[in-house]
Amino acid sequence: MGTAAAGGGYGARRWLPWLGLCFWAAGAAAARGTDNSEVLPDSIPSAPGTLPHFVEEPEDAYIIKSNPIALRCKARPAMQIFFKCNGEWVHQNEHVSEESLDESSGLKVREVFINVTRQQVEDFHGPEDYWCQCVAWSHLGTSKSRKASVRIAYLRKNFEQDPQGREVPIEGMIVLHCRPPEGVPAAEVEWLKNEEPIDSEQDENIDTRADHNLIIRQARLSDSGNYTCMAANIVAKRRSLSATVVVYVNGGWSSWTEWSACNVRCGRGWQKRSRTCTNPAPLNGGAFCEGMSVQKITCTALCPVDGSWEVWSEWSVCSPECEHLRIRECTAPPPRNGGKFCEGLSQESENCTDGLCILDKKPLHEIKPQRWSRRGIENASDIALYSGLGAAVVAVAVLVIGVTLYRRSHSDYGVDVIDSSALTGGFQTFNFKTVRQGNSLLLNPAMQPDLTVSRTYSGPICLQDPLDKELMTESSLFNPLSDIKVKVQSSFMVSLGVSERPDYHGKNHSGTFPHGNNRGFSTIHPRNKTPYIQNLSSLPTRTELRTTGVFGHLGGRLVMPNTGVSLLIPHGAIPEENSWEIYMSINQGEPSLQSDGSEVLLSPEVTCGPPDMLVTTPFALTIPHCADVSSEHWNIHLKKRTQQGKWEEVMSVEDESTSCYCLLDPFACHVLLDSFGTYALTGEPITDCAVKQLKVAVFGCMSCNSLDYNLRVYCVDNTPCAFQEVVSDERHQGGQLLEEPKLLHFKGNTFSLQISVLDIPPFLWRIKPFTACQEVPFSRVWSSNRQPLHCAFSLERYTPTTTQLSCKICIRQLKGHEQILQVQTSILESERETITFFAQEDSTFPAQTGPKAFKIPYSIRQRICATFDTPNAKGKDWQMLAQKNSINRNLSYFATQSSPSAVILNLWEARHQQDGDLDSLACALEEIGRTHTKLSNITESQLEDADFNYSRQNGL
Repeated sequence: MGTAAAGGGYGARRWLPWLGLCFWAAGAAAARGTDNSEVLPDSIPSAPGTLPHFVEEPEDAYIIKSNPIALRCKARPAMQIFFKCNGEWVHQNEHVSEESLDESSGLKVREVFINVTRQQVEDFHGPEDYWCQCVAWSHLGTSKSRKASVRIAYLRKNFEQDPQGREVPIEGMIVLHCRPPEGVPAAEVEWLKNEEPIDSEQDENIDTRADHNLIIRQARLSDSGNYTCMAANIVAKRRSLSATVVVYVNGGWSSWTEWSACNVRCGRGWQKRSRTCTNPAPLNGGAFCEGMSVQKITCTALCPVDGSWEVWSEWSVCSPECEHLRIRECTAPPPRNGGKFCEGLSQESENCTDGLCILDKKPLHEIKPQRWSRRGIENASDIALYSGLGAAVVAVAVLVIGVTLYRRSHSDYGVDVIDSSALTGGFQTFNFKTVRQGNSLLLNPAMQPDLTVSRTYSGPICLQDPLDKELMTESSLFNPLSDIKVKVQSSFMVSLGVSERPDYHGKNHSGTFPHGNNRGFSTIHPRNKTPYIQNLSSLPTRTELRTTGVFGHLGGRLVMPNTGVSLLIPHGAIPEENSWEIYMSINQGEPSLQSDGSEVLLSPEVTCGPPDMLVTTPFALTIPHCADVSSEHWNIHLKKRTQQGKWEEVMSVEDESTSCYCLLDPFACHVLLDSFGTYALTGEPITDCAVKQLKVAVFGCMSCNSLDYNLRVYCVDNTPCAFQEVVSDERHQGGQLLEEPKLLHFKGNTFSLQISVLDIPPFLWRIKPFTACQEVPFSRVWSSNRQPLHCAFSLERYTPTTTQLSCKICIRQLKGHEQILQVQTSILESERETITFFAQEDSTFPAQTGPKAFKIPYSIRQRICATFDTPNAKGKDWQMLAQKNSINRNLSYFATQSSPSAVILNLWEARHQQDGDLDSLACALEEIGRTHTKLSNITESQLEDADFNYSRQNGL
C-alpha cells in the first residue's frame, strides 16, 4: 500500500499511464471535433483481459447540518480511480487514495474517497440531486460505479397535521391522523401513549401502518390516555401536540328488584321496586341512564282483625246437679285475616246453691261434671241455644241502629273522597270534599307532592306543585266540585277528574328531586305602592334554582354557579358500588321561614337531598349569609324545615354540639351534617350595632317614551343568589348594570334608608320635582326576606340628541353608612360599555366527581390523616391541626368522628373551594412539625400523577 508522490522515479512511473491517457483523450477529442469537457474516455482500447471490478461503490449520503460527508469506492485491478460529480471530474487534489495488494489473486486494489461539503451541494443548481460516481482504470480498460446522490438532510418543525382528541364510546373505532413535518430523508413516525411507545405488533387491536395514522379497531377503557405522534429522521425528532382520547361508557340499567312488601300492615299503601344505573355504570362522562330508578304501585293489605268476646249470656236455670251455666261467643268481631282468637273461656259454670246442694252425700262442687244426668245435660244445651239466639238478635238490632245514626249524621255531605299516598302511588294524604251550596272549596295547604310518580290532573283542582308553570284562576279554584271521580289509569298514573270540565294537565316529572311548596295559588291583587318605592315581584315560574349530580364512593362537589351555595360529599361517605342522584335547590319564592320577633333571615333557604339517603361521613354544606359576623352583636342560628313544614332550630353557631358543626366565615357558613333536608340561617341582633351587609346596584333602561330614561336602584342582601335574582329580573326588563355594585353596612338602629339622585347635568336632563330623594322605612330593609327592594327614578332628556348621562346615586342610612354610585353611561346600547354581572363563575361544571373535585390529592390526604389521627403525648395531633386551621371551638364534635383529621380536611376543602390555598395548609403542617413535605411545592405533574395512581387503585 502506498500514496501518490510529488516527484521521484516511482512517481514518474506512476503518472505515465495517466499522461498517456490524457494525450489519448485529447487526440480522440480532436479527431471527433468536440470539446474536451469529458477529459477521460469511457474506455481505453487494450488487449483482452480483466476490467476493473468495484469491490465497494459510493453510497447515497445526507449532509447533516454543516458536517461534510465522505464518499469512497474500491476497485481491483485498478491503476487509478477518480470521482466525477455532476458530470465534472473532481480535482485530483481533492482525492485521497490508498493502494494495496490482494493476496489471494495478486491483483492491485485501489481505494479512493473524497469529501463533499454543504456549500458544494447548495451551490449546485441542476435538474436532479447532486451526484457523484467513480471511474476506475486498469491496463485493460475502465469501469464506472453507480451514481451516489448527496442531499442536505433537514426536518421541519411543524407537523402538517396534528392528531385531534376524541371522545368515543366503548368498542367504537378510534382513528388519529398524523402527517409528519416535511423532511429529507422522510421522517419515520412512532406513536406514544402517555409517553410510552406503542407496539402494534404486540396488540392486534392497534394498527399504525396506514399512512402514519393510529387506528384502534375497538376502543377499550384502557385505551383512554394522551396520544402523541413522534416524527424522527437522521437530523432531529419532532413531537406533535398531544391528543386526549376518552373512552366513555354510557350507563345502563340493572334488572328491577323484586317488589317490596306493602309498606303498611293493613289498608292501602304502596310497593316499590328499584334499579340502579350500574349495568354498566357511566364512566368518563358517559350518559346517565334515562328513566326512573324507582317504580311504585298501590297495594291493599287486608287488616288482621283480632276476635273479641260478646257479653256473657244470662245464667241458665239451676240444674239438678246444682250448677248453672253462662256462655259467650267470639263474634264481636270474629277473628278475620289471620287475627287472634279470643283469649279465655267461652263457658263458665258455678254452684247455684252456695255449696248446699248434696249429691250422693257429697257437696256438688266435689262432683265431676261428667256425672251429670242425661236430662241435666239436655236442659243446659237448650238454655245455651236460646241464649245465643237472643244475643244474636240484640247484636243485629244494635248494628242497624248504629248504621242509621251514622248515615243521618253525614247526610249533609255529598261525596267524601279521602285519598292517600297509597292511591296515588306516592302522594301524601289530602282531602277533597264537596260542601253545601254556597260554600267554597278548601284545599289542604300542607299538601306535599312526591315527584317520583308521574301524574295527570283533570278539572279545576289546585295542586301546589311548584314545577307547574301556570297558575290557576280564582274562578276555577273556588268553584264547587261536583261528581268527583277517582280513576286509576295505570300503576304510575292517577287522574283526578271532574265530569264535564276542561282538563288541566300538570307536567310529568321524573327523578327524585324534591320541590318545596313555595307558590301561592290565590289571586294576585295589586300592591299598595308607596310613592316611588316598590318591590320587584318574583316571576311565578322562577321559584327555585336547582342542580343535580350523580355521586358514588369517590365523593365529589355539587356547586350552584353564582350563588355561593355548594355541597361537598367526602370520599367514602357513600358505600362502595352505590351511587345516588343528589340534588340541591335554592328557594327564590316567598320564604317559608317566617321571622319571629326580632329574628332576621340571613341566608337563602337551601334544600339538599334525597332526604332518605344515609352517609357514613358528614358532608359539608356551604350557605352564604349577609351578616357582618360578630358574636358581640349577633346570635346566629341554623334551622331546618321538618316534613310538616315547620322550622326547628338545629343549633346556635356558638353552641357546643356533637350532631353537627357550624363554621362561620365573613360571607358564608360551612355546616357539617349527616342528614339531608332544607336549611337556613337566621340571626337575632343582640345590640343596635348588629350589621346586615347589603349590595347596592343601579340598572338603567329606556322607557316607552323615547325621551325618558329609567334608573332602578336595588338594595338586596349581600348574598350571590339574591343578586342573581335581581339580574334575572333586569334581563326580563331589558335593564343594564350601570356601575359596579358596592357594599353597604346597614345597622339595626331603626333608622331608615335614603336614596337620592345628585349632580344631574342641567339643560340636558331633568327629574320631576320632589322625586330626587326617596326614603325606605327601616323595617322594609331590615326584614326584607331577600325580596329585591328597589327605588325607581325617571329622568327626561330635553332633546333627543342627548345620549350621555352622568350623575351620582347616594345610598345612605341615617346615622349610618353611606355609598356613592357614579353613573357615567351612554343611553344608546351600541355605545354603552358592558359591565359584567359576576366576576367569575363558581364552577364550569356544577357537579364534579372523584379526585378532581378535591384540592388535596388523595394520597397526601391519607398520609395527613394517618399522621394526625394518632394521639401524641406532645399534643401534635388532630387538635393541633384544627387549631392551625382556625377551628378553635366545639372540638368535641370532631372527637366523635372515626377520623377527626379527615373531617377537618373536609371542612378545609369546603372553605377553600375557590382559592385552593394549599400554601396555608402547608404552613400549618410545617408549624406542627409532623410532616416533611410542603404541599405548596407539589408540582402540577405530581398532583396529576397522584390523581392518576389513585384512580388506577380504585379501578377507574
